[in-house]
Amino acid sequence: MLAAARQAVLVPTVPTLYQPLRQEVDKRTNADARMCLYLASLFTAAEEIQRNLEGGVSVVVESYFARCLASHRALGAQLGVTLPAWLPTPVTYQLVCADEERRRRITARNKPTSRWDSLLETVTDQVTDDYASFPMHRIDTTGLSPEEVLRVITATDTQGAHPHGDAEPVGAHPHLLPAVPRRTAGTRRP
Repeated sequence: MLAAARQAVLVPTVPTLYQPLRQEVDKRTNADARMCLYLASLFTAAEEIQRNLEGGVSVVVESYFARCLASHRALGAQLGVTLPAWLPTPVTYQLVCADEERRRRITARNKPTSRWDSLLETVTDQVTDDYASFPMHRIDTTGLSPEEVLRVITATDTQGAHPHGDAEPVGAHPHLLPAVPRRTAGTRRP
């Protein structure tokens, strides 16, 4: 809906070529391996995002590096990640809702629940805490229909974002989204 409203292309953050591998990795228990798969798929998607932005085409994705990093850290991944400077800077919206409504929505989804989905439900506070390190527009969707959420998003001030996205590197505009917090490889998160 957002892509249509913004006349943008919707880029999947797990491209089709990664889907069979995603299914296999999701059957396993290694959070670092899963994080690597998701990072690889995001880098592939980022190349497509960059091509679209350079061509003047707006882009919408359902998730980006902040979600991958926050989720996998909460799941126990220990990898230190330094993102390259060429990554497009997103205008990010974090859609939140009351816990009871979130559980109801998850139950109503027409998709199988993976082991990882179940594990994420046990660490939601950790994911939320990690998301706090990424500036984004937080939108409470409790009690709102998808159409109402779309109206809130499209009415949100994107702080000077270019109508076709921002092809400058992550961190180039600290008021939109600073560089992902850096950790030295091999160090543990407190």
